[in-house]
Amino acid sequence: MADESGLNPFVFPLQGGLVLDRSTFAMEPGMALELENFEPDVGGGYRRINGYEKWNTNVVPQTASATEPVLMSAYFAGNNKVIAARGTSIYEAASGSGSWTSIDSGRTGAIRYSFDRYNLAGTEVIVWADGANNATKYDGTTVTDLSATGAPANPKFVKHFKNALFFAGMSASPEEVVFTAPYTDNDFSAANGAGSIRVDSKITALFPFRDELYIFAEERIYKLVGNTIADFVMQPVTRDIGCLNGFTVQEVAGEIIFLGRDGLRTVAGTAKINDVELGTISRPVQELFEGENDVDDFNSLVIPDKTQYRIFFSKPNNQTQAQTSGVIAVRKAQGYEFAKLKGIQPASTDSVSVQGDTFVLHGGYDGYIYRQEKTNKFDGTNVIGRYRSPDLTAGDAGIRKAFQRVIINYAPTGTVNSDLFLRYDYEDPNAPRPAAYPFDSTKVVAIYGTSLYGTATYGGQTNPLVRQPVEGSGFAVALRVVDNGESSPYSLKGFQLEFDVGARR
Repeated sequence: MADESGLNPFVFPLQGGLVLDRSTFAMEPGMALELENFEPDVGGGYRRINGYEKWNTNVVPQTASATEPVLMSAYFAGNNKVIAARGTSIYEAASGSGSWTSIDSGRTGAIRYSFDRYNLAGTEVIVWADGANNATKYDGTTVTDLSATGAPANPKFVKHFKNALFFAGMSASPEEVVFTAPYTDNDFSAANGAGSIRVDSKITALFPFRDELYIFAEERIYKLVGNTIADFVMQPVTRDIGCLNGFTVQEVAGEIIFLGRDGLRTVAGTAKINDVELGTISRPVQELFEGENDVDDFNSLVIPDKTQYRIFFSKPNNQTQAQTSGVIAVRKAQGYEFAKLKGIQPASTDSVSVQGDTFVLHGGYDGYIYRQEKTNKFDGTNVIGRYRSPDLTAGDAGIRKAFQRVIINYAPTGTVNSDLFLRYDYEDPNAPRPAAYPFDSTKVVAIYGTSLYGTATYGGQTNPLVRQPVEGSGFAVALRVVDNGESSPYSLKGFQLEFDVGARR
């Protein structure tokens, strides 16, 4: 129905995220056929992501060559520093420009580090393991090898659970979990309550969740319940699904996410005792995972206040940082929404919340530690964001429409400089192809009577509108937004298309 201007409006909010497993005809208008470096916003719409900056302006020292990646990047609240592993040594440094200080050395053969933070005796401690050396703990002052009698040889994974430390990933016993005596981290005496448990598949991760320890293996998933060796019980979660890479296991909004053979999955608890639900969540973007064979190099992290999971497909040997991709998954009430990451290449990751401040870190293949969710750029490099809508017919694919205006609803946090493109009739090369329509924060207006679901702020700029005259006609139109990389993060909330009705074909 035409409005006061005589034009027909077609209004749609942006929601649903990136969807690649449906034809454009089967997509909801607010979904995206392209969504790169825009994250599904917990407040609705799609938000251009933040950048990252160096944690410390000094490179982590190398021990052999400049090509050594940072194999561990862990924030340690005990001294407000970052612990970094590179080459055969481990270092710490505060943020800023201070030097990196060596706290451990002589670690040969390490490929990746797992780590955990805990407090067993009133002191904050961080512990790490690399699969090639003794597990080691650090209390902010002293580094101690966990090598007491009975200690596991060269574990790859370490987690605290039920006031003890649990280890796995030993090359000599890849199906074994070893744990310390209660309230200790270096007592492996069975007489004091230490012990071990075996499963029937190679372990790929340990992950405490609520009151259980999940044990992920290549072909199975188990959970350990109980409080001590006296009542520990191993229960199978599934014998049909395993985890390919333990560094993809994270908790998001009360669910465990991990990488299985068919994409990202969740382990969701139910009201049933000793029962869980497992489901594939990445089906809408599964093609992004196809061809990514170097799963051992994948990293992941969580941004809790955004209920967001990020997985990075790092390929250091044949891919530049700009080429590196990944996937964003955001948990919403109706399920997960997805987007594509481009331009972040972690060799290691960490995310932790301390007294209300979330530290989202990654260690680079270039030897630096970076803090994500900072600045508008990737360490000085522009962040290019891209969005493309489905092909929109405004409810009738058989009627030609002469488009007159596009109203853009968005929420800026600073300067915005982006381009809007219109492409007609499924990008038919013979259809009109208007030049870019720039929109920026200087063109904001609030238009009474045309707000998108009440989101406009009349006279203000909280959720402003840009009213953009456009040209061209067709039976369908697709909208593209390309951020030029100079913008502060902003959220695209929705669009209103205004058109004259033409002839039916």
